[in-house]
Amino acid sequence: MSEGRVALVTGAARGQGRAQAVALARTGADVVACDRCADLPTVPYGLASRADLEETVRLVQAEGRRCLPVVGDAESVAAMEEASARAAELGRLHVVCANAGVISFGRAWELSEAQWDQVLDTNLKGVWATCRAAIPGMIAAGRGGSVVIVGSAASRRGYPGIAHYAAAKHGAVGLMRSLAIELAPHGIRVNCVLPGGVRSAMGTADAMQAWLAAEPDASRALTALLPVDLLEPEDVAAAVAWLASDAARFVTGVALPVDAGVQLR
Repeated sequence: MSEGRVALVTGAARGQGRAQAVALARTGADVVACDRCADLPTVPYGLASRADLEETVRLVQAEGRRCLPVVGDAESVAAMEEASARAAELGRLHVVCANAGVISFGRAWELSEAQWDQVLDTNLKGVWATCRAAIPGMIAAGRGGSVVIVGSAASRRGYPGIAHYAAAKHGAVGLMRSLAIELAPHGIRVNCVLPGGVRSAMGTADAMQAWLAAEPDASRALTALLPVDLLEPEDVAAAVAWLASDAARFVTGVALPVDAGVQLR
């Protein structure tokens, strides 16, 4: 990526989002780091804090790039419009990483309406809201750009106990493909990365381990073929940075597994 580009990353306070922000900074991008920085009642693990977001800012700045922290919910159109507008403080937005995501657990007919709504709101509506806010300015700038959506191994198959999560992640891939077609005339590429298990707050949460213990079929299906238990956030971020770079200038509409072979199970 050339100097002078600006990237917006949601869910940037820790985990994959933080790793993406730092990886993009290393390629020469200034970063708008957005995160809700508050827990959610239906999500069975703690979410990131404002202190986590400030640490992302510090790490991006350590790479010699500017970083603008924005506290806002990815599912909120107004919040994402504010984040996109504030990107102008750094320059023209050129890269969007729609990364924010949450999970909860339960059989489809046992999920509460609040559980269903929160996962779909964050993991699918949040992707749409982020893109909706950012894309008009990218089109107006006339410089092309790259949108990278973070899907999941659950974007391509079903798993028991997380039907709402699988539905949202399947939907994210469909949204990506439609956006790739719509934005191609503007030189804006749209792709997904599909991680397997990642060593993050979500991936290592007690609730996640309890789900895997209770669902042996899901646990087997999520076991990597390569000799690794969990990916590091930086492994996924490297793929995101490549998709955002000029090296991938003719790559669009792709759902790229970064999962150590999980999808071959």
